[in-house]
Amino acid sequence: MLHSQTHLRSRPISAGQLRAFDAVARHLNFRAASEELALTQSAVSRQIQALEEEVGLSLFHRHTRSVELTGAGGVLLRAVTPSLERIDGAVRQIRQTAGRRSVSLTTFASFASMWLIPRLEAFQRDNPDMDIRIDASDVSIELETSDLDLALRYGPAARMPANAVRLFGEQMTPVVSPWLLKSSPRLKKAEDLAHFALIEAGDSHSTHMEWLTWRRWLEVHGTPKLEGKRWLYFNYAYQMVQAALTGQGVVLARLPLIAESLASGDLIEPLPHTRLDSPMAYWLVVGTRSAARPEVKAFCDWLLVQSALTRKAIGDVPDPDTVDDID
Repeated sequence: MLHSQTHLRSRPISAGQLRAFDAVARHLNFRAASEELALTQSAVSRQIQALEEEVGLSLFHRHTRSVELTGAGGVLLRAVTPSLERIDGAVRQIRQTAGRRSVSLTTFASFASMWLIPRLEAFQRDNPDMDIRIDASDVSIELETSDLDLALRYGPAARMPANAVRLFGEQMTPVVSPWLLKSSPRLKKAEDLAHFALIEAGDSHSTHMEWLTWRRWLEVHGTPKLEGKRWLYFNYAYQMVQAALTGQGVVLARLPLIAESLASGDLIEPLPHTRLDSPMAYWLVVGTRSAARPEVKAFCDWLLVQSALTRKAIGDVPDPDTVDDID
């Protein structure tokens, strides 16, 4: 199919050929690629053959029922995929500027449910012509290769990019429903937790989540062998707090996420002098393509105001060296 000797070419490769290559490489199937691209299978095959002619090497090993990338195909795929993602993201952003003002962001599910969404109503009331799209996922999304404007992230400073703005830090503290305390033994010291169900994350005993565990809290407060009345495990922070709100036990909660519930009295902090500092913090990261847009700047300014209120509520004073201007 290809010339026996590689021919150097200087003309640009067709974008359609690269689309076809990307689709076949992802599916490793010509039929699935043709369905995605709304082309006939023979048309996709011709696109791949033309591309192989241009680069001078085979990009796929063709088997009876499947295909696989060659070494050259793998090299090309690593360049093509992020390039197409950047192009698509730029096109989506251009289309957005031609229509309604909008801001899109990514954050993890518990933060969206417990901190961001309850505050959004006020922002929308003041900005009725602005659309907000939230991509709540526990998978970190790269802003530069997506159509998202900003990210609200959770982690230590060492894992954050240079342009990240610290919103607030974190402490862990036991919290409980007030009516559970009325119907249960007193909870005045760490040893009293033996009379209660203890709620924590199901994966908190993984090394990277050790600071979230009851076991760490109990060790720090001199009761390393204490066992709760029973244990309840959940996948997400908002599930754990919901269990506590309904009186199912005591949760070791992330203070910034339950500050509003403490202020309203829906939850009580029975041992306020036993808070533990966490190495984690909450951060704002703005995509470089989006930073100058007025609606993105307005939303970021609002986030900083809301974060200042949370810092005040939890008594958190950020390190000035970690706080930068959005501009």
